[in-house]
Amino acid sequence: MHVSTVTTTPFVGQRPGTSGLRKKVKVFQEQHYLENFVQATLNTLGDVAGQTLVVGGDGRFYNREAIQIILRMAAAHGFKRVLVGQDGILSTPATSCVIRKYDALGGFILSASHNPAGPDEDFGIKYNVNNGGPAPESFTENIYHNTTSITSYRILEGVADIDLSQQGEVQLGDMQIQIIDAVTDYAELMQEIFDFPAIKDLLAHDFSIAFDAMSAVTGPYAQVIFEDILGAPQGTVMNGEALEDFGGGHPDPNLTYAKDLVDKMYADDAPDFGAASDGDGDRNMILGNRFFVNPSDSLAVLAANAHLVKGYQGGISGVARSMPTSGAVDKVAEKLGLECFETPTGWKFFGNLMDAGRVTLCGEESFGTGSDHVREKDGLWAVLFWLNILAVRQESVESILVSHWSEFGRNFYSRHDYEAVDSAAAQQVMDTVRSNFAQLQGQQLAGRNVRLCDDFSYTDPIDASISSGQGLRILFADGSRIIFRLSGTGTAGATIRIYLESFEQDPTQHGLDAQDALADLIAAADSISNLKSLTGREKPSVIT
Repeated sequence: MHVSTVTTTPFVGQRPGTSGLRKKVKVFQEQHYLENFVQATLNTLGDVAGQTLVVGGDGRFYNREAIQIILRMAAAHGFKRVLVGQDGILSTPATSCVIRKYDALGGFILSASHNPAGPDEDFGIKYNVNNGGPAPESFTENIYHNTTSITSYRILEGVADIDLSQQGEVQLGDMQIQIIDAVTDYAELMQEIFDFPAIKDLLAHDFSIAFDAMSAVTGPYAQVIFEDILGAPQGTVMNGEALEDFGGGHPDPNLTYAKDLVDKMYADDAPDFGAASDGDGDRNMILGNRFFVNPSDSLAVLAANAHLVKGYQGGISGVARSMPTSGAVDKVAEKLGLECFETPTGWKFFGNLMDAGRVTLCGEESFGTGSDHVREKDGLWAVLFWLNILAVRQESVESILVSHWSEFGRNFYSRHDYEAVDSAAAQQVMDTVRSNFAQLQGQQLAGRNVRLCDDFSYTDPIDASISSGQGLRILFADGSRIIFRLSGTGTAGATIRIYLESFEQDPTQHGLDAQDALADLIAAADSISNLKSLTGREKPSVIT
């Protein structure tokens, strides 16, 4: 056993950003690739002697091999202790929980979120800091610059792989490795926040639920929490085994990819409540009996009903949403007299506000919701929040939404995703929209007056950092919006996201179908972007 300094060559890769570095598995398997990124992160951290590190992932292909490399490098750099999830498993919110509970310096999360997994699919890695949240942009920028100039990395060699299948403590050089149950700390935190006896009573009285783990990381968590602790029948958790390839599926909890759950929730004998989470456990989809809850509406309902939940009975300090998320939560904040922030997409912006005590609840339209209990979005937390509300109100999911719209009005809202578009064509679409700004300003589009066209920029109220180029916005005088963004969550091509929103104080005049209510805005978005001609796509890959 000895520490080696291995000569390597720099790589100019993707800037990791707050969502981490994501590439195909075969790229991470290239000689020195993963090691270079880990060393670049450790160089950015500086002296780590005596510190505690957390390591875990969503269980996708290459998870175990990557953890062994990180452990040997952590030992070579002087970490005192590393906490690792059993079998290498830790969901993203659970990792944040463990970092915060044990006051770790930070942690490596091995995940490509909701992207497909397998030998020919995606892998990812990111570093979360001491507050449990994603590293800030200044930190990730330093990582990137380190990767372009790195010449060597340090690693412990001459040692066997650590057996991650058994809980307990093992020694690796001078470093202690503690293999922990992946679920325990997280489940204990959930029981502090939510009224588990009330939820258990709800489930015991002819209230049926279905949870789709999508063969990803939340399977073990959901089985323990829903079936073992809350007493839901065995089989409540669908696709509950965490598989290296997620069962060949796409673990993105939406109406397209969570087909097993959607079919179940729209069947004649549908359960009362349905939910799904994604590859690494930080996203959620909520369904009632034949009823879909838009993520933007979900955030607004949670904010309006937070006083019913044990962990938030003392009140919430404020709310925040990403810019593309609908303004539904804004209406709640206005009525409750709460601060409401509109931020760029990315959880680190919420983390700054939560650390400063400015917000308690936050969310993104991309099925991510969370609070200040951790510093990541949290899929199972959102599901438990809904179950707690249902246990108190004793109403159906649909009746809660209809009542909410009656009180606050309805933000008819939809997102159209065009996935894996040729990158050059996607950029042409964005350039076309931007070129139309001047002639749209102050004119009519879709029978509405255009108030403002811009490329969203945000000045962080906590650290004064400026984030620009966050999305092309067309804002109408009546509160309607059309937004265009390029998403960086994939590893092939580009994803064009189009967000459409129209507010109605009296939603009953349009019924329940958002696509019908937004038809004029959908047509306008197609017209001003020339998307069909430029991309060859006749329809979106996913509509939510």
